[in-house]
Amino acid sequence: MKNIAVKTILYLSLACLAFQLTSCNKPAPEVKSPITEEPDQTEMADGRFPYKWLSTYGFFEGDLADLKPNEQVVLYRPASSLFTDYAQKSRFISVPDSQKITIEDGELNFPVGTILIKNFYYPSNFQNPESEKKIIETRLLIQEEGGWEAYPYIWNEEQTNAVLKVVGGEREVRFRDVNGEDQVINYLIPNKNQCKTCHNKSESLQPIGVKIKHLNFEIDWVDTKSNQLAHWQELGILEGFEGKENYPAMIDYNDSDQVLADRAMAYLDINCSHCHSQEGPASTSGLFLTFDQKDPMKLGIMKIPVAAGNGAGSFDFDIFPGKADESILVHRMNSTEVGTAMPELGRSTIHKEGVELIRAWIDEMKK
Repeated sequence: MKNIAVKTILYLSLACLAFQLTSCNKPAPEVKSPITEEPDQTEMADGRFPYKWLSTYGFFEGDLADLKPNEQVVLYRPASSLFTDYAQKSRFISVPDSQKITIEDGELNFPVGTILIKNFYYPSNFQNPESEKKIIETRLLIQEEGGWEAYPYIWNEEQTNAVLKVVGGEREVRFRDVNGEDQVINYLIPNKNQCKTCHNKSESLQPIGVKIKHLNFEIDWVDTKSNQLAHWQELGILEGFEGKENYPAMIDYNDSDQVLADRAMAYLDINCSHCHSQEGPASTSGLFLTFDQKDPMKLGIMKIPVAAGNGAGSFDFDIFPGKADESILVHRMNSTEVGTAMPELGRSTIHKEGVELIRAWIDEMKK
């Protein structure tokens, strides 16, 4: 009897151990491995977008990571840049042969087949911007028959190619900032549907930075410096541009030589107005942050928010003149909390310099 009891205990112990090793154990946490998939060498550039691999488009010559454009791909740069967790960006446009961008009612009208190419990367050391860089993603906006479509491409660890990932993704990014401090960012890559959250104009997906007001200024080319819209016209990809003086022009909000109020409005325009405009998804807020907004109430001065909810914190006004730290605008810019942070997408960190710019502007205001 004693032997039977011992055997029974031993059997139950072994059974329990086996159970723990299988169903009792919690599953191991998912490990997000870097992209190692090799490009499909049979993928053809047949014009049926999107391609699986960024390299198939043939935008760049030589090593893909050098981002050296071919003759049909043209560099562009907006006067002010949208903040995206301190990522650096390089931008290009490809217009189909024999097609041209036109200007209609003060807006750029792009032919079908136009592709906007935006690369997001980080130098390893921001004190030396030309240091080794790591490209995280490339976003394409393609003008198709039915309108613009967005396609996110995530780069592999080897920096040899990027693959289409409509579900988006995330990457841990490490770099040394301009103050020499080491930083770690959990960089979020939006999925295809999230792109429309910001690129939303009257419920259709539209580009943000490729507008006349953002491009109407001079930049350095290889051997000259000229207005980039005039340059596009010289290249034959744009028609109808009648000179820079006939169109609105933005400034660079980083330019400390400019008037503080103009810098602040440039910042709000590029970072906020794609939602906070009459044609944007935040139109019902009554807060319109375009660079040419003059109405104090629409700008948020002494304005009680319509539907900020908990995002307003303990504050009453979008902008409280002379009291930036009691203004909802600064409060939401200075937060990463879901439901409070503005913009809602595109950043997981606080843009300290941007917050300081808007804070200085509000503190300078008089009631």
